[in-house]
Amino acid sequence: MTVIKVKPVPTVPVKNLNGSSPVHPALAGITGILMSAAGLPVCLTRPPKLVLHPPPVSKSDIKPVPGLGHCCRKTSKKQARKGRTSEEVVRRYLQKVRNPPEEDCTICMESLCGPSGYKGPGVGGISRAESVGRLSQCGHQYHLQCLVAMYNNGNKDGSLQCPTCKTIYGVKTGNQPPGKMEYHVIPHSLPGHPDCKTIRIIYNIPPGIQGPEHPNPGKPFTARGFPRHCYLPDSEKGRLVLKLLLVAWDRRLIFSVGTSSTTGETDTVIWNEVHHKTEFGSNLTGHGYPDSGHLDNVLEELRAQGITEEECLRD
Repeated sequence: MTVIKVKPVPTVPVKNLNGSSPVHPALAGITGILMSAAGLPVCLTRPPKLVLHPPPVSKSDIKPVPGLGHCCRKTSKKQARKGRTSEEVVRRYLQKVRNPPEEDCTICMESLCGPSGYKGPGVGGISRAESVGRLSQCGHQYHLQCLVAMYNNGNKDGSLQCPTCKTIYGVKTGNQPPGKMEYHVIPHSLPGHPDCKTIRIIYNIPPGIQGPEHPNPGKPFTARGFPRHCYLPDSEKGRLVLKLLLVAWDRRLIFSVGTSSTTGETDTVIWNEVHHKTEFGSNLTGHGYPDSGHLDNVLEELRAQGITEEECLRD
């Protein structure tokens, strides 16, 4: 008598029963019914849950971040800078160009050999010999009048950023509204960082009235979702990122006032090109852990704002 061995049928998981993924839950249910009718075993599983916050932490378990003797930083309204005109600020970073090249100014798109295409309020007393300047570090050339107009259209904080390569001259500051930044260590580990505790950052910015550096001076702005909790591993690199974030906070570069990319709301507080992780125990939205490249990405984003590791080490 011949014995025929029948291989076991593998269990096929049917997921997405709560509609948290692109597969509709009804489709998952129908799939399960059809598989059962065909005699196939069905394993019903549920997707992982979103974990935004850590388990409850008592006050006695909250500790200062090693190397930082304080745990809170506040910002106030922007202080007006005096003593330099816009033209004087721009000229600080320029070298004279005696014979401009036959190229276009990438600000006004007019030839550097001719006058600036900027038609707004001009810069008085510019001779033809001084109408073009070369930025001292990166070497890119522009009409002086175009650079002054670009500076006047920004924060007018004494810094200048090359529109071609983004090299920053001076100290760049932003238009972040007044608020408070708290930071401390909690006794829990982030996914992907089992060997260290966690740095928790709490940002709090209240609603207010826009200042002259904001898009609509004198108009109210909203502040949704505050306080905002963010997380870093309490590792050597995590503490370095925190120190640089403190510099960015002091320079008002973490947040800005503008239009929300998620809700479309105008005149509201938004993130300003430095990504944070707001999920503690999951990464379902892309704003959590594990993410092996996150810290390096943040360092690069801070470098683009003129905040470098070398500067932090000097301080």
